[in-house]
Amino acid sequence: MDLYKPDKVYDELITKAGRSRKGGTRLVRWLKKESPESIGRYSKLASLAVREMGISYAIYSEGQNIDREWPFDLIPRIISAKEWSYLSSGLLQRSRAINRFLDDIYNEQSILSAGLIPKELILSSPNYHQECKGVSPRHGIWAHIGGTDLIRDQKGNFYALEDNLRVPSGVSYMIENREVTKRLLPDLFANYSISPVDDYPARLYEMLKSLAPLNIRKPRIVLLTPGIYNSAYFEHAYLSQRMGIELVEGSDLFVDSENNVNMRTVKGNEQVDVIYRRINDEFLDPEELDPESQLGCRGLMEAWRHGKVAIANAPGAGVADDKAVYAFVPTMIRYYLKEEPLIKNIKTYLCMHKPARDFVLQNLERLVVKPINQSGGYGILIGPHSSDSQRRYFKGLITKNPENYIAQPTLSLSTAPTIIEQDIEPRHIDLRPFTLYGKEGWVTSGGLTRVALKKGSLVVNSSQGGGSKDTWIVEETV
Repeated sequence: MDLYKPDKVYDELITKAGRSRKGGTRLVRWLKKESPESIGRYSKLASLAVREMGISYAIYSEGQNIDREWPFDLIPRIISAKEWSYLSSGLLQRSRAINRFLDDIYNEQSILSAGLIPKELILSSPNYHQECKGVSPRHGIWAHIGGTDLIRDQKGNFYALEDNLRVPSGVSYMIENREVTKRLLPDLFANYSISPVDDYPARLYEMLKSLAPLNIRKPRIVLLTPGIYNSAYFEHAYLSQRMGIELVEGSDLFVDSENNVNMRTVKGNEQVDVIYRRINDEFLDPEELDPESQLGCRGLMEAWRHGKVAIANAPGAGVADDKAVYAFVPTMIRYYLKEEPLIKNIKTYLCMHKPARDFVLQNLERLVVKPINQSGGYGILIGPHSSDSQRRYFKGLITKNPENYIAQPTLSLSTAPTIIEQDIEPRHIDLRPFTLYGKEGWVTSGGLTRVALKKGSLVVNSSQGGGSKDTWIVEETV
């Protein structure tokens, strides 16, 4: 650890003066007393623990579904409880505003009439579903589970990078990361006052329960999965088991003549009241959405519109995590809540607008360009790390289909000490906390810290070679 040299960006553990940040003193002491050989052993033990616990994720590549060991780094990322209290308030603020926006655009559309968000941006979005018009789910909440990606800039300020509202994933890894850390670093863990994360499944269950149609005291809740070949199937199975609910596929469900959703069981058919769906909108109902879908349930949308079943997240919620719509979240907060945003957005250039497009095309080497509806780190151009040919290629893409692209300044993500073989080196990180919203709102204590394991890389997604860390929200001030 004495040889650890942070990059010129903000480091989560060590200041530019070489001192530990508040809350990090004990962790720094532990790292300093461990030899390179010891650090290497800890890394191998962490990998063994991950394997023994069966923590995995899947990558679908070249016609094969490959299960891979979850990439985990043992050195935790520390955030003070005081700082987290502020961030939690900001995350709940975003969630409230986004849900007001969703309820508005599928009903009165007042924000569109006011000209604060371009109508064509919303109404032409592939994630805006006419089938949802006129619906107002229970509590007026559409995005019940959200995963907001946060990054920290060179000055140590947090920014919201994007809001994941369709089928946000990663929370099971947040919980399992904590289990591995507690198993391998019990003494260090015991020396801190760390906020828990293992209450998430219980919180999720209570939120889902609050969505049930009125007068149902003990609702039947199921988790709808695409099946074992989905990249997040480990999480689907994990959460259903922890909540004590059935894990079902579309073929396990059917809608009867009274628009009730039923589950086929060995004991007969049982009515379903709440569906926690982990499949994309277009696959939910082949009768109204994608007719080729074999993942959903015919008639499900009609049952939802009649209030016979609750679906989390509600169909149509994905329009709010469009990367272009993201640019207007501060506008939503000011319009619906009459408040100033607690967590700032990153400046975003919408290529659909000619002045912004011209600026982007002239400055590709300085910007990050993203397709509006992609996820997982795919289809992105990171300007400073790109080649001339890559920039020419993206220039063609943007010119041909400007509505599909946004651009943002390249921010140097903060770094954290990370075990690379037997050494400790800085690696760029982000953070995905999870927000639940039903009758009430709640935010996880911390979240999934994702790590770009490749030196100099800013791409943290596991599908792109990234890893993860445990995130500690601590009370300590030293």
